[in-house]
This record gives sequence, structure tokens and C-alpha cells, in this order.
Amino acid sequence: MTEQNTAPIVILGSGLAGYGVAKEFRKLDGDTPLLIITADDGRSYSKPMLSTGFTKDKTAAALAMANAGDMATQLKATIRTQARVESIDPQSYTITVSGEEIQFAKLVMALGAETNKAPLEGDGLDQVYSINDLVDYEAFRQALVNKSRVAIIGAGLIGCEFANDLINGGFEVEVITPTNTVLTNMLPEPAAEQVQLALQEAGAKFHMGAMAQRVIKTESGVKVCLSSGVEIEADAVVSAVGLRPSISLAAKAGLSCDRGIQVNKKLETSADDIYALGDCAEVEGLSLLYVLPLMASARALAKTLAGNDTEVSYGPMPVVVKTPVCPLVVASPADTSAGEWSYEGEGRNLKCLFHNAEGELTGFVLTGDQVVEKLNLSKKLPNML
Repeated sequence: MTEQNTAPIVILGSGLAGYGVAKEFRKLDGDTPLLIITADDGRSYSKPMLSTGFTKDKTAAALAMANAGDMATQLKATIRTQARVESIDPQSYTITVSGEEIQFAKLVMALGAETNKAPLEGDGLDQVYSINDLVDYEAFRQALVNKSRVAIIGAGLIGCEFANDLINGGFEVEVITPTNTVLTNMLPEPAAEQVQLALQEAGAKFHMGAMAQRVIKTESGVKVCLSSGVEIEADAVVSAVGLRPSISLAAKAGLSCDRGIQVNKKLETSADDIYALGDCAEVEGLSLLYVLPLMASARALAKTLAGNDTEVSYGPMPVVVKTPVCPLVVASPADTSAGEWSYEGEGRNLKCLFHNAEGELTGFVLTGDQVVEKLNLSKKLPNML
């Protein structure tokens, strides 16, 4: 038997994708050696819960469901924490971690996504937080002990969710965005207006059509200077200007990448026995940074790793946005240029339907009481993949 045949399946990442595929694999195969390598402490947690932590008054420790040792036992796996993979050699089936070469039989990249950085200047940048994992959340929560004012840069999904969460936690919140509506790339204007109004009524203040340019330290906190000339006093700043798939390690190894690491329906990369799933992956041209496609991929890939080649499929996957002041469900149409929106309901309770040129329902947005229509409308949508 060759060294490669006795080598473990190696999973890079211990987020929902990494642990998810490991859990699904162990349902099918309890014996094949499994090695999980993670750059953090390996705690198991649900990333979507990071934007509900202040509402529920949860510390980082309370959001964690299990530590790395517990996960290693549960998964019958070896878990290496605080370890960064320096390179991948697809030809020799090895990865390099802190100068050590490790052989793999199959390699799974579950590397997640990285935060985009707002282009800011000033001496207060150490009070600007991007919250992308449990460690980030822990640092941000600690920074807000006995504080009350938060400025949020960005009014997309993460910005709006954190605005609602922080308001629920008793904070004063001001949101800065260069756009004229919130959730610009997700919602038609009537729905966006209702979400913004609900957040404003809850206490959020919006600075629309403005860019944050500088963050300056003050005696009591920081001052955020906007392109409009407005200056906002805050104790901390959240940068919520989007995510991008983590592709640098794969690109360095010569794997095909575009927006994400390019994979087919079997989640195979351009190199033999190397796979990718979750936020880092671009599946047949789709880069979906949400939980439902991630879990579908984990189930399919586990079967493939266990010897039963399986293609992933995506049914309709509406996204529940965590803005309880205005309940919101979004099933974004693939192409809003080839069709039109229609609207039913009034005030905070809107049913926004998108039909393509052939009259087929291809997307919807529901707000308020209309969110009860999610399952019924989802049945009418085409599969995503």
C-alpha cells in the first residue's frame, strides 16, 4: 500500500463547511483517517449567530457549541488548531504547514470568505472591527463593554443585521452607506424603504449617499469623518462592506479560480482529489455565501469522499435576513434585467414578485406579515443548480 493510500482525508477549515462535511462523512465512513486543519481555535459555532449575539446577550463562549477537543472526539478526527497552510502541491498530494509537509489522500478546502476592507484613513483604525468569525466577535464585544455608540459602515445584509442586533442590545447606531437604499443588491426599492424605515423607527440613524473617509481618535472614542462633511462620534466602528471568497491559497497552487475556487457539481477543483465547498467555492459559476447551499454541498461531497460520486443540486434557497424589526425573506432572481417586479400588500407587509420575460416566477422578496408565503412561493421557483 502506498503512502498516499494510507494518508488521511484533509479538511482545511473548521467553520460550518469544514465541520459540516466532516460530520456528514462520518455518517458514511467511521474509519478513514480524517485531519482537520484550522487557523483559529477550532471551536464549533454557527456563523449566522454572530449577528444575533447582542439581541440574545451571548458572549463568544456562549455562542460556541463545542471546543476542538470535543469535536475531535465526536468526529474521530485529528484537529490541528492555530495552524496556517502555507502551500498546496497538487502533484505530490502534500500541503505545507509551518514548514512541515503533510500527505493527503484527498483534500477539501473549506476556507470561507474574507472581509472586504473599507478604504479608511486616520489614527483610529484599531477601533474598526470586521466581524467574520468567533474571534472577531469576541474582540468586538469586549470593545463595547460599558460603551453605547456604534457606527456601521455598510448597509448590506451584514450591516443591517448588525444594526438591528446592536439596537436590540441597547446601543445607539448610525449607519453609513454610499448607496441611496439599504440592501441595494438584494431588494427592490419599495422593500428596501420598509426595512430602512423599520430600523429608523427602532433607533438607527442613516447617512445615505456618503462615504466614510477617516476614523480619528478622540478623548471619548473615535470620530468618523464622512465625504458629506458630517462627523459621527462613536465608541467603535463596524466595517460591513461585504465578503469575498478566500482563494489565494488555491490560486497559489495553480487551481482554477474566478470569483471563488472553481468547482463542478461534484465540487471537484481543476486538480485531482482536491475539492472545495462553502463560501470559498464557485460551483458551476455560482458563488453563494449562505448556509443552505453550504449544507447541500457538505452532504453531496461526503458521499463522494466515501466512494459514491455525487453531484450537488440546489433547489430554491430563500434567505431569511435577521432584521426582526422588519421580517424579511429574499429569493433573489438570477437576472433582474430580463423581467420585472410586481408588488402586493402595503406598508411594512409587502409581497414583491419577480417574473421573467416568459411570465415565470424566478424570485421574490417578502417583508413583514408576508414572510408566511415563503414555502408556498419557494415551490414555484426553478432550481438554482
